Amino acid sequence: MAFSVKSKKSGKTYFLHSKEVKLKGDRKQNIYYFAGEAGSNVLAALPAGYEVVENERTGLPMLRKNK
Repeated sequence: MAFSVKSKKSGKTYFLHSKEVKLKGDRKQNIYYFAGEAGSNVLAALPAGYEVVENERTGLPMLRKNK
């Protein structure tokens, strides 16, 4: 089952994805992003130490580290 969030502003459902990217110096880092459809990189759960917040202006979900 994919982790999903429903926007309070638009009512649209977004699915959390993860992707490993390569940075300068061949350093690898995982990035997290939300998409309107569940793709191949979809996550089943929220990563530890993160929380979901919604942009007040656009209604898009964002992931941030817990405070």
